[in-house]
Amino acid sequence: MIEVFPTGMAGLLHLRAKTYADERGRFMETFNAKEFAEKTGITAPFVQDNESRSKAGVLRGLHLQMAPHTQAKLVRVVKGAAMDVCVDLRPDSATRGKHFMLRLDDLANDMLYIPEGFAHGFLALEDDTVFTYKCSAYYAPATERTILWNDPDLNIPWGIDDPVVSSKDLQGTYYRDFAAGS
Repeated sequence: MIEVFPTGMAGLLHLRAKTYADERGRFMETFNAKEFAEKTGITAPFVQDNESRSKAGVLRGLHLQMAPHTQAKLVRVVKGAAMDVCVDLRPDSATRGKHFMLRLDDLANDMLYIPEGFAHGFLALEDDTVFTYKCSAYYAPATERTILWNDPDLNIPWGIDDPVVSSKDLQGTYYRDFAAGS
């Protein structure tokens, strides 16, 4: 059972899974294709699951894949906590260039469905944060793009000045250059 909450961006959905808890612990169904389609109207054929494990202060992103390998994602934190950020890059979107942030952690059961056309990244807020995501297309390195996490035009308030970022992510492009090329 999931609840769906609007985000103010078309297609970007904040979801919350129902949890059943007792003295033994807790149980939740994290994905059910039939219910997902009924509640969201989306029949995302997920083909790949990914998982990352990060130390506190690690920032991953902002990533996306271009056509013909665009990806929708369903993301959540299994252990720890992360600040998740989605940036709308869709050319005809009223919210193009805007971002949405949501804290995801292993207690609240929140998830995000990120449609195609969004760049995505997250900042691990705790050591040993485990982040999982379902993808609607296979990873295709030739079509992967990165927007700089600290792009001044996006002005994302990550809450950290000096995160641990991969060398690949440090070589990302500015939003204005990405937008001009699309």
